[in-house]
Amino acid sequence: MSIIAARKESTTTATSAAGTPAEAAAHVSAGTAPAAATRGQVDITNVRKSFGATEVLKGVTLSVPPGGVAVIVGPSGSGKSTLLRTINHLEKVDGGYITIDGELVGYEVRGNKLHELREKDILKQRTNIGMVFQSFNLFPHLTALENVIEAPIVAQKRSKTEARKRGLELLDRVGLKDRADAYPRQLSGGQQQRVAIARALALDPKILLFDEPTSALDPELVNEVLDVIRELATSGTTLIVVTHEMGFARDVADTVVFMDDGLIVESGKPQDIFANPREERTRSFFSKVIEPAFNI
Repeated sequence: MSIIAARKESTTTATSAAGTPAEAAAHVSAGTAPAAATRGQVDITNVRKSFGATEVLKGVTLSVPPGGVAVIVGPSGSGKSTLLRTINHLEKVDGGYITIDGELVGYEVRGNKLHELREKDILKQRTNIGMVFQSFNLFPHLTALENVIEAPIVAQKRSKTEARKRGLELLDRVGLKDRADAYPRQLSGGQQQRVAIARALALDPKILLFDEPTSALDPELVNEVLDVIRELATSGTTLIVVTHEMGFARDVADTVVFMDDGLIVESGKPQDIFANPREERTRSFFSKVIEPAFNI
């Protein structure tokens, strides 16, 4: 069976379980977290996150199967990027929990409580979770190739020869092998973002997270980045993408997730959620951001 045919639709369900870290620990201890199996299964269970008095995530539950492509859309301030950042523990959750292949992200269970992992263990976990940010975050003093091979050498102790060989392969994959020795200032925004994608791939992650990967680009540079992500969507790596690019979401997603006000309002297959959304809030949002001919 092909990778694409083998994908299963992601599911979104509401739950009141695991509302606090202690409750989450009890649920994990009781075996509610999925057993580790295939590579790249992501399970988010009733995740909550607040900044001060503002609750940004209000109990989000989402599962993405191995090799699945989930695209998260919604208005600014709906919690999309915060949710993405909890998956690799850049933001600590206030309630609920996240697992990748059955392993808790950022925490371990001791007794009946969740305890945050040591920083070195969190960093080790992050080698399985590639992330591409809105801004490219390349090291300005390193060449494109040096940016790509830095993490494999430092975090995974790969030899420079091995890392360089793999780095050149990845730059070739994103169409930039001929710019391996160029510094970020010598590259266009689209090229810098493609280097950032190659860098995220260099650690051979289980999942890839994209946080508005084209939002900082000039319009004419958007497609060169989206084309690379389209190719990745057929590669078997689990992808979770936050974007405002609705055409891209329709083309590549197995599941489109619509968020608003810290909640998942609804999710489904692209052809269903764009053509016939169930919820009025979803219909209202799409009516403002999608051209009338979009569903033809």
